[in-house]
Amino acid sequence: MAQKKSRYRILIADSDPHLCEPLSRYFQRNGFSTKAVSDEEAMDSVMARFCFDLIVLDLMLSGEGGLSVCHRLRKAKNTTPIIMLAASGNDEDYIVGLEAGADDCMRKPFNPRELLARVQAIIRRQPVIPPGTPDARHNVVTFGNTRIRLDTRTVFRNGNEILITTGEFSLLKILVKNPRQPLSRDKLTELSRGREYEASSRLIDVQLSRLRRLVEDNPSKPRYLQTVWGFGYVFVPDSGSFDSAEN
Repeated sequence: MAQKKSRYRILIADSDPHLCEPLSRYFQRNGFSTKAVSDEEAMDSVMARFCFDLIVLDLMLSGEGGLSVCHRLRKAKNTTPIIMLAASGNDEDYIVGLEAGADDCMRKPFNPRELLARVQAIIRRQPVIPPGTPDARHNVVTFGNTRIRLDTRTVFRNGNEILITTGEFSLLKILVKNPRQPLSRDKLTELSRGREYEASSRLIDVQLSRLRRLVEDNPSKPRYLQTVWGFGYVFVPDSGSFDSAEN
């Protein structure tokens, strides 16, 4: 039976040949187009020639390492979603991966079905805007010096667009669409990342910390993204923060 060709392209960058190629074939069987590389040099070469919808990136990738690659891509304003793979059982790898700009992290070894579910969840969160679609009225959230366009998933600070990952935007969107409503960490995980994710307060905390550095004047004393101690977080907007407006 002929496979249905997917419009989604995944780059798998992992130094372990026993994982890289089989994982690539697994995603192909599930309708994705894939490229597999085993080091940083090959990754750069492939990315110079192709565009990808998502990157599965080994934390210990041969060359400069996955963490450094992630930092470099984000510094270059590359917002392609990244799922970081870490061989260590240490939760600290999750934290440093997210702090580097990864959208998600998974511990090796893992069930390929879980990785597939996470990839699909991230892709579902991507905006679908057909070419040529007129940019008519759209939902806009403004607070302080920050302006968020929910239709194009873009965030502006002092009039300048800022880099934000898919996972960070999803979390921010949930908060701003539920103003003044405290949301638990478990609920934020479910709404922003999907039911297939095991709730982790540390992951939510790291992403909230990154968001505060992006949108708050004083991240250590947040005005808008406030902590509800022992529970979760709440978005406290300015009056009239949420509206529909012309571009």
